[in-house]
Amino acid sequence: MKYTVSIEIARPLEQVAQMLADPAQMPGWLRGLVLHEPLTGVHGQVGTESRVVFNSGGQQFECTETITRREPADLHRIPSDMVVRFEREIVAKGMWNAARERLTEAGPEATLWVSENEYRFSGLMMRLVGLLMPGSFRKQSQQHMQDFKAYAEDGTDVREAKG
Repeated sequence: MKYTVSIEIARPLEQVAQMLADPAQMPGWLRGLVLHEPLTGVHGQVGTESRVVFNSGGQQFECTETITRREPADLHRIPSDMVVRFEREIVAKGMWNAARERLTEAGPEATLWVSENEYRFSGLMMRLVGLLMPGSFRKQSQQHMQDFKAYAEDGTDVREAKG
């Protein structure tokens, strides 16, 4: 299964890239994040493997994330015409996901975030989930992007959300 989602954020490219790459800010916008800890390497750097734990609907979900691309490596003084790329692979029981994130300047104070996602499922349960609920994966990606936009633009923290 493959899909692409995008959102425009009313913040400069460099600021958006730095916020997305900062592990200290992740809990503020990544809904359900319980833990994101590097097992090898340095957070956000190519080759780094991290253990990631989410809580969703009272269920804990654990996966391993491997950073496969980050360009540029230094997120300071990014030229306005540059495309910032973050790519990662996520592996969990019965699931493999590749996420390719692109950030481009959409104006002096705006950034376009495009996220291409590919999922592969193994095992009967995960194949059924992928077959019967493919829209839920897209919806979750869009929710993460909307949460990041609210966090970046207005400081809205998902941990303080009601409901």
